[in-house]
Amino acid sequence: MKPNNTRKFLKWAAVALLWLAFWQLASAAVGKELLIPSPKAAFLSLKELCVTADFWLAVLLSVLRIIAGYLSGVLAGVAGAVLSARFSVFKAVFSPVLHLIRAVPVASFIILALVWIKSQYLAVFISFLMVLPMIWTTVETGIENLDRRYLEMAKVFRISPLKTLFQVKIPFILPSFIASATSALGFAWKSGVAAEVICRPENSLGRLLQDAKTYLETPRVFAVTAVVALLSLILELAVKRAARRFTDVKH
Repeated sequence: MKPNNTRKFLKWAAVALLWLAFWQLASAAVGKELLIPSPKAAFLSLKELCVTADFWLAVLLSVLRIIAGYLSGVLAGVAGAVLSARFSVFKAVFSPVLHLIRAVPVASFIILALVWIKSQYLAVFISFLMVLPMIWTTVETGIENLDRRYLEMAKVFRISPLKTLFQVKIPFILPSFIASATSALGFAWKSGVAAEVICRPENSLGRLLQDAKTYLETPRVFAVTAVVALLSLILELAVKRAARRFTDVKH
C-alpha cells in the first residue's frame, strides 16, 4: 500500500473508531437496546442476517431495482436534455414537469405511484424519477453553455459533426455530467429504499427495515441501515472509478 493510501486509510479508520466509540457511549448512557442498541448488538444482528439466503437475495434485488431506475433516468435525462436544447417547443412542454418533480416530496410520489405501479417495480420508478431532472438539467445547461468559438472553429476546419460531438461537445459537458450522475446515484438509492420501506415488496432491503421496525428489532434496524449506507458508498465509488477510467481513456 502506498504511503498516501496508508495515511488515508488510517485517517478514515480513526474517524470510524471515533464514531463507534460515540455510538457505544450513547448506547450505554441510554441503557435500552430498544432505543439505541450497542455496536456489538447491531453487529451480531448483521451476522445473523448474513448467513441467510433471503438477506442476500434482498440485497441483490434491491440493487438491481435501483440501478435499473438509475440507468433509465440517466438515459432519459440525456435524451430529454438534447431534445430540449434542440427544440424550444419540447422544452416548453416538459419544463413544468421537471419543476413539478423537483417540488413534490418523494413520499407523495411513492403513495401516488402505488395506485398504478406494482410494488416490486415501484423502487425502479421512484429512482428513475429522482434521477431524471438532475441529469436533464445538467446536460441541458452544458449544451446551452457550450463555447460557440469551438463550434465555429470546427466548422472552419470542416470537422465532421460526429468528431465535433466526441472531441468538442462531450468533453465540455462531461465533468459536470459526472458530478451530477454521482450525486444522482445517492438520491436514487435513498429514494428507492424509501419506496421499498413504504410498499414492502418481497425480497427487498426496505421490507427488512420495515419488518424489523414493526417487530421492535432495533439492532436489526441499525444493521440493515448500515448495509444500505455501505452499499450506497460502494455504488458511488464504482461510478466514480468508472468515470475516472472513461476520462483517462478519452485523454
